[in-house]
Amino acid sequence: MTIPNTPDASPLGKPAAYQSQYQPSLLFPIARLGKREEIGISGTLPFFGVDIWNAYEVSWLNLRGKPQVAIATFTVPADSPNIIESKSFKLYLNSFNQTRLADKDALLQLLRTDISAGFGAPVHVALTTADTFAELKLQEPQGLLLDRLDIEVDEYQPNPALLKSDPDQVVVEETLVSHLLKSNCLVTGQPDWGSVQIHYVGAAIDQESLLKYLISFRDHNEFHEQCVERIFMDLMRNCRPQKLSVYARYTRRGGLDINPWRSNFSTSQPPLNWRQARQ
Repeated sequence: MTIPNTPDASPLGKPAAYQSQYQPSLLFPIARLGKREEIGISGTLPFFGVDIWNAYEVSWLNLRGKPQVAIATFTVPADSPNIIESKSFKLYLNSFNQTRLADKDALLQLLRTDISAGFGAPVHVALTTADTFAELKLQEPQGLLLDRLDIEVDEYQPNPALLKSDPDQVVVEETLVSHLLKSNCLVTGQPDWGSVQIHYVGAAIDQESLLKYLISFRDHNEFHEQCVERIFMDLMRNCRPQKLSVYARYTRRGGLDINPWRSNFSTSQPPLNWRQARQ
């Protein structure tokens, strides 16, 4: 079900009283459609993918009132009709803080039901409990680092005209990485910091122009998922790769990080949810 909520009506940028008893109505879905139409997406999606959310501040009480803690991971299909505004997600998760539950399975059931309803599609939910925190590892995105390039930059709003490739050159397959992605929250203007990994098959993309393009998001206001889809569409239109995947890992805010991945080739597998040093 598509939700007609708008970002301006969300809890973002507004005072909010934290509720510590379970309250699913705190979730604020926003339809993906409007921003997709803005970048020329209508009808069948030109990609598939997921949004991987990691929630590091999940807590509840057991039946004896003892606090429990965990890290929750939510894997959201890109074809879900909605996103959930992240502050409302945080408020919802905090509503479990003083809620007594029989065990983690009871929490998982509530999370699956509420989050899937908000996104409008089945969402996979997993919990990492404190006894397995030590098993979590750090790993940076693999690929050729664009940030090594010594470039001059003077554009800080997305400019797809910066992107260049030479269709007369031999087809290549490569993975490129940058840690210089920065955009701003669509509503509050607060900075969002991220790393991006681009894997493609096609005419070689000019690396300096690609890095300038990624940096051009620096003053751009848009949600994480929307930025990644804009990058994907701009690359497809301007560089015309045969295959393309775009994966961004954003740093957390309010205990949440959001990591969108979009791809257009069937042999592409969802990326590993490796936490980075900045996350």
